[in-house]
Amino acid sequence: MYNEKGTMTQLENFLHFGKKQLHRVGSRVVILLFTFCNLQFLTACEEQKTVKQTKAYEGPIEEINGVKMLYSEAAMLRVRMTTARQYRYQNDDRKYPDPVDILFFGPNGEEVTTLRSDSGRYDKAKDLYTVMGNVVVVNKQKQEKLNTDELNWNPRTKKVFTNRPVTVLSKLTGERLKGVGLDANQDFSQYSIRKVTGIFNVEGGGL
Repeated sequence: MYNEKGTMTQLENFLHFGKKQLHRVGSRVVILLFTFCNLQFLTACEEQKTVKQTKAYEGPIEEINGVKMLYSEAAMLRVRMTTARQYRYQNDDRKYPDPVDILFFGPNGEEVTTLRSDSGRYDKAKDLYTVMGNVVVVNKQKQEKLNTDELNWNPRTKKVFTNRPVTVLSKLTGERLKGVGLDANQDFSQYSIRKVTGIFNVEGGGL
């Protein structure tokens, strides 16, 4: 027979053993949770790395050399653009990294105006051509030369415009007109400067 003291000792040993087992189980649970969280964190990092590696290509999808584009109205040639290279992109935008030459023709097919720039681009969504860098426009009939650093041309509206500073030099009068912003028709037979900043007379007035 077990006395009361022996019974209490066995109970205490049993409880002490139970606490040790619970402590071990708890430690394993903590370790398992920590390992699971680490795995989740590593998986999330791997997913982020995968997203960065699969970023969509944004470069040109086509390169054309020796570009020559013609625009006609009623079977009459109105504009001819030539440049060395064209890059076309997924959204059908285009870039012209080399000098761009544009020739505008009059109603009877005569050459009216020439344009030259360092480079250019085409925005498909806006249907807008933009030429940039040392833009020089010469109207042969009016004997005028325009200089600016950026010019836009919309083939749908047949309008040319810029918000940049411009200078117009007349060979006939020797007058130099400076301003900011310009609107013109595509052959530059008519134009208006939005903000005139100065009018000067230049001897010789050569183009």
